[in-house]
Amino acid sequence: MEPQLEPIEPDTAVEMYLTDRKNELAKQTLRSHKGRLKPFRIWCEDNGINDLNDLSARDTRRYKIWQSESINNVTLKSYMDTLRVFLRWSADIDAVHPDLPEKVQSPSLRRGENEKTTHIDSETAQDILDYLRKYEYATLSHVVWEILWHTGMRRGAARSLDVSDYQSEDRYLDVCHRPETDTPLKNKYEGERPVAISEAVSTVIDDWVDNQRPDVTDDYGRQPLLATDFGRVHGQTIQKYIYMWSIPCAIGQDCPHGRDPDDCDATVNRNAAHMCPSSIAPHDIRRSAITHALREDAPVTAVSDRSNVSPDVLDKHYDQMTAEEKMDKRRGYFDNI
Repeated sequence: MEPQLEPIEPDTAVEMYLTDRKNELAKQTLRSHKGRLKPFRIWCEDNGINDLNDLSARDTRRYKIWQSESINNVTLKSYMDTLRVFLRWSADIDAVHPDLPEKVQSPSLRRGENEKTTHIDSETAQDILDYLRKYEYATLSHVVWEILWHTGMRRGAARSLDVSDYQSEDRYLDVCHRPETDTPLKNKYEGERPVAISEAVSTVIDDWVDNQRPDVTDDYGRQPLLATDFGRVHGQTIQKYIYMWSIPCAIGQDCPHGRDPDDCDATVNRNAAHMCPSSIAPHDIRRSAITHALREDAPVTAVSDRSNVSPDVLDKHYDQMTAEEKMDKRRGYFDNI
C-alpha cells in the first residue's frame, strides 16, 4: 500500500528539520546542515517543486548533477549526505516516500580524496612556541598556541574552558560540555574529559591568569580562561592567532615563497594572514599535534582518549605519518618474534 503523504513546501520542511534537530546537533553541525540545504531549497524553487511530496529519485539525481557543475567531489558528497539525512527525517513526517532517502546517491571518493594533509611539523611548531615564549610571553595568542599544540584539542574545546576548569596544582584542563551557556563540545557529553598538561604549559597559563588575563566574565557570568577585554574569546579570534603566527616571517624567518614581507598582503594586513601559503588553521594544529604524539610513541588509545577521537577516525583523518614511518613503528614489536 502506498504511503499517505501530507503536502509541505521544501522551505517549510527544511525550517522544521533545523528546528527539530536544534537540540540534537552541535551548533556548528546545525549551521553546516543549514548551509548545505540552502542550494537544495533554491534548486526546488527554480525547478517548480513546491511540494516535497513530488520529489522523486530522478529529481535528486538531477540536483546532484546540477551541484556537481560548481563544487568538487568532496563537497558534493557532504551536500548529498546531508540531503539524505534530511529526506530520512522528511519520510518520518510523511513528506516524502520512505524509499526515497536511500536512492539519494553520493559520489564515491578516491582513496585519499577526503583526507586533508595540511599540517605543521613539530620543529616548526617548536620554533613558533620559542618565539612566542620570548617575545609574546603569556599573551592570549601565546596561551592559545600552547594549549592547542600541547593538547591537540579542538578550537571549540579550548574556547569552552573557564578559569575554574584549569587545575594548576594537578596540571590539567577539565573540558566540559555546556551548550546552555554557548560552549558546546563537538561530541557533547562524550567529549568531556580532563586533559593533562606539562609543567611548562601550566607555568604559562599560571602567568596568563595571574598577570595578563582581563578580569572579565562572559554573557552568562562565567570566567573564560581564554578571554579578551570583551569576554570569552571568539572562535575566529583563535583562528586569526593561528594563521598570524604560522607565517614564517612573523617569527623572523625568511619567506619560503620568495615574497617581500613589506609588500605581501598576508603580512601587511594581519587579517589576511590566511593568504600566506605557509599559514595553517586551528584544525591543522590538532591534526599535527596528534601525529607528533604518535611519532613520539604515545599509545593510540591514549591519544584517542586525550583528543576525543576514535582510533578509526584518528587513523584515517589525523595520523599524517607516512607508510614507511608506520612500518618502522611496527618493526620494534616484531623483531624478536
